Amino acid sequence: MKASDLFVKCLETEGIEYIFGVPGEENADFMVSLEKSDKIKFILTRHEQGASFMAEIYGRLTGNAAGCLGTLGPGATNLITGVADSNMDRAPMLVLTGQGSTERLHKESHQIMDVVHMFEPVTKWATTILHENNIPEIIRKAVRIARTEKPGAVHIELPEDLAKKDSSAKPLTPLRFRRPVPDDKIVDQAFDILKNAKNPIILAGNGCIRKRASKQLRDFCDKTGIGVVSTFMAKGCVDMDADYCLYTIGLSAKDVVSYAMDKADVVLAIGYDMVEYHPELWNSAGGKNIIHIDFLPAEIDEHYHPETEVVGDLAHALWMLNGRVDAMGGLTFDNTYQATIRRDMTVEMEMHKDDDTKGIIKPQKVLWDVRQAMGPHDILLSDVGAHKMWIARHYQCHEPNTCLIPNGFCSMGFA
Repeated sequence: MKASDLFVKCLETEGIEYIFGVPGEENADFMVSLEKSDKIKFILTRHEQGASFMAEIYGRLTGNAAGCLGTLGPGATNLITGVADSNMDRAPMLVLTGQGSTERLHKESHQIMDVVHMFEPVTKWATTILHENNIPEIIRKAVRIARTEKPGAVHIELPEDLAKKDSSAKPLTPLRFRRPVPDDKIVDQAFDILKNAKNPIILAGNGCIRKRASKQLRDFCDKTGIGVVSTFMAKGCVDMDADYCLYTIGLSAKDVVSYAMDKADVVLAIGYDMVEYHPELWNSAGGKNIIHIDFLPAEIDEHYHPETEVVGDLAHALWMLNGRVDAMGGLTFDNTYQATIRRDMTVEMEMHKDDDTKGIIKPQKVLWDVRQAMGPHDILLSDVGAHKMWIARHYQCHEPNTCLIPNGFCSMGFA
């Protein structure tokens, strides 16, 4: 089988549905092979940066990787901003670039540059295909790395001479695997801390927007009434209409929502990623009692020292906590201050809903009207700039992934 045909077959086997991009001469064989595919749709974009943002948004919405494609040299460099954004926003992505013939990579040559090393700082893994028979292993590894927590971008370079060669290899069948689950004793330890808390709060991060995790989080909050403040990228992990939804945190200055963190004696940091919101902003003294619940161990930071780390599949961890709450007959806390915070924030969001001042349109009024016009499953995309802060504060959500805000790399051009 021709190497470029094998490459496409491997992508099909991995369930890749879309590739966005701008092909060039060095992608020619790959594009001919891709044209024969009835499983992968190629979408031509005006600019490679748009292709990488489109692949990122697909990854954020579905949890599966899409491809973004560029040719060598400037085609590859045009991809890099969207790739970095995807990687820091934890969206799976395949970055596919062409390259000149391997016989001229060792010397100065037209449009030749070290693309793989350029992508290494902004991806989870970057590699070049040096032998046609390695294609199945490389694609299998790339897709798995892209989808493994924390998800992100991976880069594969295919030189034009290798794309033309014949290969004896065949696509590898993807194997389903279960994420590791938390240790029972650690969950017991976390639950003991929670039982003795007076004013616990949940800080929900990007990990909570996974569909199963969001469901278990809502069940947990329904059972306990513990309030949830979400980061920008966790919007919709709980319904905005739920009494325990305390809206969005993330401003660098103290505000109404910040007082929920100030009051808390125990912080359940669930799916929290400090790339979004640095712990110094809510734990400046470093003395908060933190329960870290996430797919991976906590990042080291002087302001983030969890007393307990519940590491493993996030949805399963919450399911285990829900089981303990049920076995105990429920948990109750004094949530009076949480009700006050929700009331004050609701008043702020409704303050300008009827504003009809001529010649002036307040951002609060715009976002109120947009929220009223959009259904619970409609999706709003926010670009980066001052308006992002208004959206984060005043546009709330009913469902996960219905307000997409870039908040890791924070690149303009996202929307």
